[in-house]
Amino acid sequence: MFNKSNFKEWFDRYKYSELAATSSALLASQFSRIYSGLTTAYLITFAEYFAFYGVMIYRAHKRHKLQHEKTTLKGIIYLIRNLFLEFGYPAALDFFFIRPFCMYWMPILTGNYFIGIVLGKITADSFFYFLSIVNYEWIKKKG
Repeated sequence: MFNKSNFKEWFDRYKYSELAATSSALLASQFSRIYSGLTTAYLITFAEYFAFYGVMIYRAHKRHKLQHEKTTLKGIIYLIRNLFLEFGYPAALDFFFIRPFCMYWMPILTGNYFIGIVLGKITADSFFYFLSIVNYEWIKKKG
């Protein structure tokens, strides 16, 4: 399951979404100047999700259009179903528990806000991608 070609496939699949999510997280972290730590942690999480899934949906739709001439309701439902299967419970765990926890506590634990946000993001991403990749590989096997 884990070989060099898999890592390249996963990197290619998630790289643009992750770039958008990371940029959004760093921008949203500036809300710490206005809001409390927990509020900012959830704002960062929301910004990351909006950017990540916006890019994922756009790219999946673009791939779907390349394979099919027209966009149909059935095609959209298939696309949403696969994204839900891949990201469903990993996203729920990540959004409600893991990412806000990491974004709140890592700056406190490191004593440096910027480094804490980056480490919090890396920690949360590790959990999220592990679960999502397991689901992605399962979907590929099922066809």
